[in-house]
Parts: sequence; structure tokens; C-alpha cells
Amino acid sequence: MCGAGDRVYSRAIRRGRVPREEAQAVPCLLELALLHPDPDDMDWLVPASPQEVMTRLLRGVYAEVSASQARVGDAVSAFEWYAGLGGRVQAPAEGAAIRVLDGLPRIQAAMDAATEACTSEVLTVQPGGIRRQDELSEGLHRALDLRRRGIRMRDLYTHVARHGQGLRNYMELMGDAAEARTLDEVVERLILFDRTVAFIPANSDRTIALELRHPALVDYLVTVFERLWRLAVPITSTLPSTGIEGITHRERSIAALLAEGHQDAVIAERLGISVRTCRAHIARLSETLGAASRTQLGVRIAQTGLIETTQSTEAAPIRMSGHESPTLR
Repeated sequence: MCGAGDRVYSRAIRRGRVPREEAQAVPCLLELALLHPDPDDMDWLVPASPQEVMTRLLRGVYAEVSASQARVGDAVSAFEWYAGLGGRVQAPAEGAAIRVLDGLPRIQAAMDAATEACTSEVLTVQPGGIRRQDELSEGLHRALDLRRRGIRMRDLYTHVARHGQGLRNYMELMGDAAEARTLDEVVERLILFDRTVAFIPANSDRTIALELRHPALVDYLVTVFERLWRLAVPITSTLPSTGIEGITHRERSIAALLAEGHQDAVIAERLGISVRTCRAHIARLSETLGAASRTQLGVRIAQTGLIETTQSTEAAPIRMSGHESPTLR
């Protein structure tokens, strides 16, 4: 009971009854049948005895417990019936070939465990454009632990990531523990530990992830990474020229995606830039090539051979002075 109810009920027990007006501020006493009208004088209220109240309370508690026990019994019976069907379905165990990690806390816990167990190498693909400082800082403790243990790290980014000073600072902070290369566009986020366990996002906002330990799946992802790595440009090297005066490397990438028929928003997402920046590049590209429309731009791109120009890559890896820690966010 509230304090006011306790005072009125206690007074009724001591005196045997209380005036009705005293209970007006605490109607719950009447609703709970702790007070009821005096048959001899309706202006007074008499209390139910504590023993009666206790009996009533225990009866209600007993009913709730009995109902709960009945539900438990029904659940056990249902489980035993399904288990007796003799099917081969088994609940997935921890450490299974494919494990769904639902929620950021569980993803981070799994990543921490994989970092702790890692002994030789981490490979990551980080899509998107310029990395925000909070993204770079999120897995700092894991990166520092990997560096301390002398584990080799290689990272793939989009070319746009080169322009982020935050990434440069982050990599300098990490020392000489990693290599990094960039491409026009990369695949969705990927993190590989020791070529035995991989993490990939399972939804668009990366709040669900898959932990993969199946050897065939992991080997496939390693192959994808290695082929992208050979095509990528070391982040310490300048991007190769397009071979056409006035056309930047990024504009050549946009031209290739335009030739494939992609819309501005898709091109921007794949290259890790904003739609506004993408459209500004398309406008400059149109001006440089003398195109007055999108259709004419497509013709000009084909005529100049812009999308057929090949870029050279350096085969030898360049050691980097740092590393962005592996994180799915």
C-alpha cells in the first residue's frame, strides 16, 4: 500500500473502525476490500482482519503458481511430443560452420574472440568513402592487440578513402603493422582471421552479421580478396593516369559505370561518394567531352575509348604505417 493507505488501515486496525471521510483519499482500501462499511453505521468503515487479508492473498498467489505450473507442464509435454517424432533436426551449436550474430553486442563479442584467437593474419575489405572518426576508433583496441602480437594485416578501401585525413592519422597511430590498397569499388564489408573464420554483414545496416567457418566458404572469400588485392593500387602510390587530358581517375570510373547503365545513386554508392559529388563529376565529364546530354555523353565515352583504358598496378606490396582495425560497422 501507499503511505496514506497504510496509515488509514493501521488506524482502523487499532481503533476497530475509521470515519468514511478518512478513507476518501485512499479509495484503494475499499477496492481491495481492506475496509468495508460498518453494518451498524454506514458513515464508518471497519477493517478486514489481517488474517483474512493474508488468506485471500495466499489464495491468489497459489492460483498464479498453479497456473504457471500448468503452463510449464504443457510446454514440457509439447517438447517431449516433438522430440519423440524422431526427426534429424538439431539445434546449431556454438562454433558451427555458419552462425548468425544478431545485434551489435554479439557481433563485437564474436569479433573480440576472433581477434584474441588470431595468430598470423587479418584481411579486411572496407567499402564506402571517407571513413568517419567514430568508425575508425570503434575497433581500436582490437587493432592495437593485433599489432602488439605481430600479426600481419592487409586492408582494401575505395580510392575515395585516400582523401580522408582521419584514416591517415589512424594508420600513423598504428605504426608499420599493415598494408593498404585501394580500388574504384570493392565488395561489401569482409573481415578474415587466419583464413579460417570470416565475418560479413547480413543486413543493410550491419546490425546482423554472419560468422563463417566452413572451409569452402572461407577459401572462396580469401580468393576474392587476393584477386582484388592484385588489382588494387597501394595507398602510398598515386593513381594511374587515364591517358586522356582533363579526365580524372574518378571520372573514368564514373564513365565506366555510366556505360553499364547505372543511375547516379548507384554509382555514388559503389564509389563511396555522395550523389551530389557524383553529379558534379558527371557534369565536368560532359563538359570535357563536349556532350550536351546523357545520351551524347555515352556516345562520347565510347568514341574516346575512355572505358577501355587500362590502369597499371604495382605488383610489389607497399608496407603501410598503420591499419584500420577490423570492424563490421
